Amino acid sequence: MANTKSAIKAARQSIRRQDRNNIVKSRLKTLSRKLAKLTTEGKNDEARVVAIDFISALDKASKSNVVHKNVVARQKSKLSKLVLAKA
Repeated sequence: MANTKSAIKAARQSIRRQDRNNIVKSRLKTLSRKLAKLTTEGKNDEARVVAIDFISALDKASKSNVVHKNVVARQKSKLSKLVLAKA
C-alpha cells in the first residue's frame, strides 16, 4: 500500500489509465475478431470497411502509447496482405 500522498495519487492514476487502456485494447480485439470472421466467410467488401476502421483504431492506440508502434506496423502489414490485396 502506498504511504505518501503522491504515491496514493499515482496509484489512483495508474488504475484509471489501466481501465482506459483496457477499453482500447478490447476494441482492437473485437475489430480483429470481426475482421477474421468476415474474411473467412468471404465477405470482402464488408471486410474492407472493417479493415479501415481497424487500421484507424490501431493508429489511435499507437498514438496514445497503448500499443507499441512496431506491433501496429506488423498488424497493418499483415492486414494489408490478407484483406486489402484480395479486392
